Amino acid sequence: MASTTFSAPAASSALPAPTVGFDLDMTLIDSRPGIRACYLALSERTGTYIDADLAVTRLGPPLAEELVHWFPAEEVEAMSDLYRSMYPTIAIVPTLALPGAREAIAAVREAGGRAVVVTAKHEPNAKLHLEHLGIEPDAVVGDLWAEQKAEALREHGATVYVGDHVGDVRGARAADALSVAVATGPCARDELSAAGADVVLADLTEFPGWLSAYRPARA
Repeated sequence: MASTTFSAPAASSALPAPTVGFDLDMTLIDSRPGIRACYLALSERTGTYIDADLAVTRLGPPLAEELVHWFPAEEVEAMSDLYRSMYPTIAIVPTLALPGAREAIAAVREAGGRAVVVTAKHEPNAKLHLEHLGIEPDAVVGDLWAEQKAEALREHGATVYVGDHVGDVRGARAADALSVAVATGPCARDELSAAGADVVLADLTEFPGWLSAYRPARA
C-alpha cells in the first residue's frame, strides 16, 4: 500500500495587520478655533479672564491643567464640567480635520489594520468631533493623558502610536509601541525627537508613505 506524505504548510511571511493609535487634538483635528471659542464663552459666562489665544497654543494636556491658570484650584472641577457641557454646541462645528487625517486612517485600513483614537479629550466630545468630520476609527478612548494612554494602547494591541505632543511620546513608550510624532501641535520637531520619538513627520500627509515603507522593512 502506497504511503502518503503530508507536507507542513510553509510559514507565512505576511506581516500581521497593524493596530495604530492616534491622538486627536492637533494630530487628527485642528481644534484650536473651537476650543478658543469655548474658552471665550466660558470667560463670558463666569466673568473670569481667560487668554484663549494663549490657551490654544498649549493643547494636549488634560483640561484641568489649563483651567488652573485661570481659576482657583477648588473651582477647577466645576469649571471643567461647565466647559464640557458647553463644548458640543460651541466647539464642534469650527473644528477642522488636519491635512492627511482621513488618508492616515485609510492607510491603516488598507494595510488590513485597525485605527484607534486615544486622547486626553473628554470621550463623548472626542466622538462628536470624529462623527462631525466623518472620520471613523475602529475605537475611541478618551480622558487619558501621557503614560495613562498606554492602558488603552495595550488593551487594543497597538504597536504604533501617532501624536503631536511629548506626552504622546511618553504614552507610546509606556505601551512599548513605536512613537510616531507629527509636528503639527505645540511641540517642535527637535522637542519631539529629544523626548524619544522614533519617527518625526511634518504632518499626517507623510504617514501613508511612512507606513507603507515601515511594514515591508519589518518583514
